[in-house]
Amino acid sequence: MAKEVENTSSRLNKVKILSSFLSKLTPEDAKIAVLLLTGRIFPEGDERELGIGFSTISSVVKQLETTRITHLIQASPTLKDVYSTLDKISRVTGEGARNRKMNLLRGLFSQLSREELEYLLRIIFGEVRIGANVGVVLESLARIRDYSPEEIRRAYMLVGDISELAQMVVEGVNVREVSLKLFRPVKPMLADMAYSALEILKEHSGYTSAEYKYDGMRVQVHVKNGKVEVYSRRMNRITDYLPEVVDTVKGYFKADSAVLDGEAVGIVNGRPLPFQDIARRFRRKSELRSFLKTIPLHVYFFDLLYIDGRVLIDEPYTNRRRILEEKLEGELLARQTYARTPEELEKLFKEALNEGHEGVICKHPQSAYEPGNRGRKWLKLKKTDTIDCVIVAAEWGHGRRSGWLSDYYLAVRDERTGGFAIVGKTFKGLTDAEFEEITKKLLAIKVREEGWVVHVRPEIVVEVDYAEIQRSPRYASGLALRFARIKRLRPDKSPDDVTTLQELWRRYEEQQRVKGIDNLGL
Repeated sequence: MAKEVENTSSRLNKVKILSSFLSKLTPEDAKIAVLLLTGRIFPEGDERELGIGFSTISSVVKQLETTRITHLIQASPTLKDVYSTLDKISRVTGEGARNRKMNLLRGLFSQLSREELEYLLRIIFGEVRIGANVGVVLESLARIRDYSPEEIRRAYMLVGDISELAQMVVEGVNVREVSLKLFRPVKPMLADMAYSALEILKEHSGYTSAEYKYDGMRVQVHVKNGKVEVYSRRMNRITDYLPEVVDTVKGYFKADSAVLDGEAVGIVNGRPLPFQDIARRFRRKSELRSFLKTIPLHVYFFDLLYIDGRVLIDEPYTNRRRILEEKLEGELLARQTYARTPEELEKLFKEALNEGHEGVICKHPQSAYEPGNRGRKWLKLKKTDTIDCVIVAAEWGHGRRSGWLSDYYLAVRDERTGGFAIVGKTFKGLTDAEFEEITKKLLAIKVREEGWVVHVRPEIVVEVDYAEIQRSPRYASGLALRFARIKRLRPDKSPDDVTTLQELWRRYEEQQRVKGIDNLGL
C-alpha cells in the first residue's frame, strides 16, 4: 500500500488508496498504521523513544545482509507485531541495553522483505516521503465516514492525536460529538505575524484585544477537584517541572474544574529572563530539585478553554477573557487592553518592550479558540522578526569548530506537501557549549552521512532571526534567509510548530511591498 501511495502524484488518489486501506483494518491496527504512515512511532505527547541511533541500525542491517535467507513459508509480521517490538525496544534500559535493543531489531528485521524493511527504516528515520502527510490522512479518515474536512479537522484539534482519531473513525465513533476533555491536552492556538499596528486593526475590523507577548514556556493547565496537571505546547506532561504553576492554580484559581492557557516566565529582580534560562530546567533532569530553586517562575494566564463543565472554545474571546478575570487575581492575568487606534496599540507595545517582554499578541474580540490553528485571528507584533525552523542537516566544522556539527541547514514546513523545505544555512548564534550539546543531539538522530554533511531526522527546532528574505534558485523552496542567525534553541516546540513556507512567502511579499513604499519616499 505504501508503495502504491508513493507512486501516485494525485492527492485525490492518495486519499482514495489510504481510505480504502484504513477502512479494512481493525481499529487497533488503524491506530498504528496512521502513526507509521505520517512518520511517527509514538504519538505526540508520548515521551517514549527508541533510543537507537544510525550506527546501531546500520550495524544490524549489515549483519542481516551477510546472512539473509529468503523465508518462503514464514509470513511477514503483522502491524501489531512490528509495533510491539518497537515498543519493547523503547522500554529497554540499563546495562547491556544496546545489545538487547540490537537483538530485538535483528529479530524484527529478519522477518521483513527488503521492501518492507526499506519502508520501516524510512519511518524510523523520519523520512517516509510517500506523500501521506497529516492533511492527506485526515482527508482519508473523513472519506471513510463521510465527514466534512472541517468536521475531521476539528476532531483532530480536540483529540490532539491522529492515531487515536483514526481508531475512533474506524470503530465508528461519531467524531462530530468529540469535545474537549480534562487531562487530555489539545494543541495551543497560535498567532500569525503582523508588521504594524495599522495592519492589525485593519485585519480585526478596527477593534482588537492587545496583550503582552511573554517570552516564556507556553503551558496548558488542567484542573479538577484539586488535581492539577501542566502540559507543554507539545502536549507533554511537565507538571513536575513547574511546581510554582501548580501552587498558583491551587491557591488562587476559583473553580472546581478548568483548562487554562498561559505562559510561565522566569522573573528575577522584577525583570523577565530569556526563554533559554527556563528551557534549561527541561535539560537538567538529574539536577531538577536544586535547579528549580534557582529560577523563580511567574505564570500569566490569557485564555480559558473550559470551566466547571462548560466548554468555551467556541465562545468569543471577550467572553473567555471576562470569565478568566472573574476567576483569577489581576497579577496572574496577562496584561491586556482593547485598542481602536494605532496609537493605543503602539502604547501597549512600547510598554511591553520597556518591561523586557517580546511585544504584543492581538486577538480578534469575536474569535473562537481554535486548537492547533495558526491564523489571522491572532496576530503578534514583535520588535525583531524571527521565524522557527527545524534542522534537517549539518556540516562538520573547521578550525575552531572542528569536531562539531556547526553549519546547520534550516528548513520550514511546506503545508502543501507535509515535508520540510530548506531556506538557508547558518553556524551563527550558538555558544561553544551549545555547539557541543547540539552536535550530540544531531548525531543521535542521524539518518545518513554524505561527505561532510550529516542528514538528520527533523526534530530540533531553533528560532532564527535574519536581515532579509531573498528569492533563491539554490533552494527548492525558492527562498533564502540573508544573514540567518540562530537566536535560541526551542525544545518546547515540535517540528509541526515551525514557520510554514507559505507564511515565509507572505513575509517576503510584505517585505517587498514595504521596500516599494520606502523607495517611493512615502
